[in-house]
Amino acid sequence: MGQETVNGPVPTGGAGRSAPALDEVDRRLLDELTRDGRISIRTLAERVHVSRTNAYARVERLVRDGVITGFAARVAPEPAGLGTSAYIALTIRQDTWREVSAELVRVRYVEHVALLSGEHDVLALVRAPDNATLRDVVLDRVQRIAGVLSTRSWLVFEEYDGANSPWS
Repeated sequence: MGQETVNGPVPTGGAGRSAPALDEVDRRLLDELTRDGRISIRTLAERVHVSRTNAYARVERLVRDGVITGFAARVAPEPAGLGTSAYIALTIRQDTWREVSAELVRVRYVEHVALLSGEHDVLALVRAPDNATLRDVVLDRVQRIAGVLSTRSWLVFEEYDGANSPWS
């Protein structure tokens, strides 16, 4: 498996689209790949009890169908020098989602962006080296994006991965 990453926003689903059908073998392949994205096809096939050809074809299909969006290292933010994390909720002009999201993904330290329903329109996860940098990201970059009407920030004190997520 090569080391690939996906740059830019990755749409997950959409109006009128249903998720591709995954069978038990696909799920087991995904389980193994999320545990170790660098696993060889040979080892992957052995662990899932399928032939190498079958494993290779299925992984290629999962990549082609957009189920697998890339292979990357998982980096712990704090040891990597990003000691301040915050969720930033944005209220935007309703006709500016595409432009706002295109700008947000270019802002350094913005890790994740989601369009929401409810009180706020957009939620962004920002991981910065310190509070001063976080302030600059929010006040100098995010709030200056055309279409952003207001922001609200929540500092993250501690975080955990969900134990019940199928692929975490």
